[in-house]
Amino acid sequence: MGVLDNLSEEIKNAMRAKDTLRLEALRAIKSSVMLAQTATGGGTQMTDEEEVKLVQKLIKQRKDSASIFRTQNRIDLAVPEEDQAAIISEFLPAQLSEAEVTEIIEKIINQTGAEGMKDMGKVMGMASKEMSGKADGKTISLIVKSKLS
Repeated sequence: MGVLDNLSEEIKNAMRAKDTLRLEALRAIKSSVMLAQTATGGGTQMTDEEEVKLVQKLIKQRKDSASIFRTQNRIDLAVPEEDQAAIISEFLPAQLSEAEVTEIIEKIINQTGAEGMKDMGKVMGMASKEMSGKADGKTISLIVKSKLS
């Protein structure tokens, strides 16, 4: 494991510090990892790429929940979800800035010769593969749309 190497140690530290919010977020990660490993049958180790995707999925779930709670004026429920998303995001590799993402997308557009929205799928596929775990898919999509339209 690369991304989640120190997960058990982080859980122990959260227990010692009696930090229930952090402990809950870390246990959610561990639970998801264990479920993913047993789903493939035989408890095989996950690759770094699979770990990053899993962590991104957990963050997205928390952000979506927080967004729903905010639209329903349930700030008391939204704040813990956002805090958990922030804790879980600590396990992601360093994220690229918007300028770096734009630069990579421009390079991909030049390489592929993309000329409009009809080529968005091709550009998105290459961009998502190249920036997997380093940039949010939503950000990539918005930048690709703005460059191709």
